[in-house]
Amino acid sequence: MSASIREEVMQHLKAVAEIQPPVQQTGKAPYPSDLTHEQYRAYLRSPHDVGGEVDVPVEWTEEESEAWGYRAYVTTECLAWRGVWCAEQRRRMQNVDLGTTQYLGLPYYGRWLLAAARILVDGGHITLTELMNKLDEVKKRHEPAR
Repeated sequence: MSASIREEVMQHLKAVAEIQPPVQQTGKAPYPSDLTHEQYRAYLRSPHDVGGEVDVPVEWTEEESEAWGYRAYVTTECLAWRGVWCAEQRRRMQNVDLGTTQYLGLPYYGRWLLAAARILVDGGHITLTELMNKLDEVKKRHEPAR
């Protein structure tokens, strides 16, 4: 990577860091008049939207598929078949609305599951308490016997 490209990427990352709130802190969107042109561009660009942008190279690694990923996919497709959400809602929730930290920190199908949980709770299909109770039940089922 050339020095000029590296510098441009670093400037972009610095601009993003200046405008995004720290992890676990709810932030409010800044007024456009409070942002520089560079910060505004960084603010509008979601982490998955790198088409045509200068960025660091991505290393391709072959990964073995895991059973939970298939189950996550089937679960979310069933939600779509039942009319709970459409593909655009899913894509927005799992790609755009997450924020950089969660987008880059979660596995691919982990983002699908988080989006499914959000749409189920936000849509009133289940309560957050019901979801948490079910998660606890599943965790207990998979804990090693003592």
